[in-house]
Amino acid sequence: MLANDHPAPGAAGIEVKQLDSGDRAAVVRWEAFVAVAPAATFFHRAGWQNVLRDIYRHRTCFLYAERNGSVVGILPLAQINSLLFGNALIALPFAVYGGVVSSDPAAITALEAEAERLAREFGVAHLEYRNIDAHHSDWPTQDLYVTFRKEILPDEEANLQAIPRKQRAMVRKGIKNGLRGEIDASADRFFALYADNVHRHGTPAMPKLYFDALLREFGEDCEVFTVVDAMGTPVSSVISFYFRDEVLPYYAGDAECARALAANDFKYWELMRRACLRGLKVFDYGRSKVGSGSYSFKKNWGFEARPLHYEYRLYTCADIPQNNPNNPKYKLMIAAWRRMPIALANFLGPFIVRNLG
Repeated sequence: MLANDHPAPGAAGIEVKQLDSGDRAAVVRWEAFVAVAPAATFFHRAGWQNVLRDIYRHRTCFLYAERNGSVVGILPLAQINSLLFGNALIALPFAVYGGVVSSDPAAITALEAEAERLAREFGVAHLEYRNIDAHHSDWPTQDLYVTFRKEILPDEEANLQAIPRKQRAMVRKGIKNGLRGEIDASADRFFALYADNVHRHGTPAMPKLYFDALLREFGEDCEVFTVVDAMGTPVSSVISFYFRDEVLPYYAGDAECARALAANDFKYWELMRRACLRGLKVFDYGRSKVGSGSYSFKKNWGFEARPLHYEYRLYTCADIPQNNPNNPKYKLMIAAWRRMPIALANFLGPFIVRNLG
């Protein structure tokens, strides 16, 4: 992605530019802004541009607003153009949080104006902001998703006691079963569990190259944590993102035996326990669909659901697209995917999932 040679004009001395990932100075200034901006998240980091471009070949437009040479706002965008799932400009695909980050009204206005200009130029059906908080009360919104976040207490035992009794018993069951956790240097063991897990649920797996790219791009801020049984066999694994004083377990996979061993419960407890020892303050359980199994699981851990405000600017479509497994039109596809040999599913999956975002 080349820098915008003609920055978008704006009021109050604002210039909107596109981030050139090859411009190290610009990337450093972007990252410095994300590091301190209160509304920024891990998904606003500049590295996502490389991942989305290099692995999925999506067009990226990472916009930033400057005043007098200082970054005062950002808006990372990527286009997904698919015959099957439509043409959209999203902040940000494959992320649970996104949208504009700025406390400067003029910067917000300029960034959103440039996003709308790009949306029309690209001929997309809709522009999507994956906001945590509502920003456009007059835009259609998606009320399917919630997020779960909770304070990590400074004492390990206090965190364990804060887990409701029944779920705490599952954690203790995992401990009694001799489970232990290990930090992996690669995504190999994670991917084997993840690919098998999503296949059983009838959904396509992301390519292993994607997870390799996340580890390479984000370094120590992206971690693979794998739970093994008493014999050393991997039974559950999770890739987590670390951002400021937060940990966000994001991609996970479990063997079929994990439920009987309470490996999933042990995994998240051990992740929380280690985060406590590191002095982290927030455990972000991430996004779930309302009424789903993961929604209930997180509620059972004592986390409270917080609605996410995904806002849409519709251009050529009448309704918000529903590209998720809850859509009845995908029922037959999901059933067929479950019956497909896993080797074939892993081969075909990346061609489909790249267009889902």
